[in-house]
Amino acid sequence: MGQGNKTQTGVNEFILLGLSSDWGTQVFLFVLILAMYLVTIVGNFLILLLIRLDSRLHTPMYFFLSVLSLVDLCYTNSFAPQMLAHLLSVQKSIPFMSCVLQLYISLSLGGSEFFLLGAMAYDRYVAVCHPLHYTVIMHGGLCLGLAAGCLVVGFVNSLMQTIITFRLPLCHNVINHFACEILAVLRLACVDISFNKVMVAISGFLLIMLPFSLVLFSYGRIVAAVLHLRSSQGRSKAFGTCASHLTVVCMCFGATIFTYLRPRSASSVEEEKTVALVYAVVAPMLNPLIYSLRNKEVMAALHKVLEKFRGKG
Repeated sequence: MGQGNKTQTGVNEFILLGLSSDWGTQVFLFVLILAMYLVTIVGNFLILLLIRLDSRLHTPMYFFLSVLSLVDLCYTNSFAPQMLAHLLSVQKSIPFMSCVLQLYISLSLGGSEFFLLGAMAYDRYVAVCHPLHYTVIMHGGLCLGLAAGCLVVGFVNSLMQTIITFRLPLCHNVINHFACEILAVLRLACVDISFNKVMVAISGFLLIMLPFSLVLFSYGRIVAAVLHLRSSQGRSKAFGTCASHLTVVCMCFGATIFTYLRPRSASSVEEEKTVALVYAVVAPMLNPLIYSLRNKEVMAALHKVLEKFRGKG
């Protein structure tokens, strides 16, 4: 168990309790998570490859999608390999500095993804509401600036949160989670963490609710514009273009709002782990499936690449 009364400077490693202590359950979870992890790697890599190879996908919408796929790849790799190894291990330990790095990377990429979803919503708003000026407004410089800004905000916020979290004195080193997640690490502190809770709440509001508000505003304007279209075919096409993005938005924002912006309770720890698992493993796996299966342009690009390989074969 934990190393009682040891402070942060005396902790060399952390012990992760993981998702379950039952061996049969751990084996089942290993097979399930491994399958989802492989689908995540293949799916997101395929999205990146298709966007790179097909010139028809060299548009702002697919630029943001490629950045999202890259973020998802890095995010799931910060959790999944360690989780898989621990599911088949008796001792689920992680070195102190590896825990710090994992927390920093996961917070950085998670925060960046929220703002990327906001940028993607703005892109769809411009495409639907200002189609004649779309290429002028969403020029290359703006797209690069928005993507870079999303990453910078995520990494700066994460640096602040990581520093103030690991400066706390820690009473023990047993983390009731499958990874070094900020709320789980804060529970190890020997001192009052009211300031940290306030900072997490402020950070959650800025990184979750601000882009979520942008998404709601963008899609509110989109719905209003689409409903004024005379052509039912035009309305169907406009809604179809946005449906995939809305599915991803509901999944990502719903999971994080449930975890970070709801009242705490003693029974919420296991629920937090379940929701974190959805966001860390399930969401990165579903994103490429949602965007590819519901997107005719991506499927056309895939067929084109497959035809080339068949022709060479």
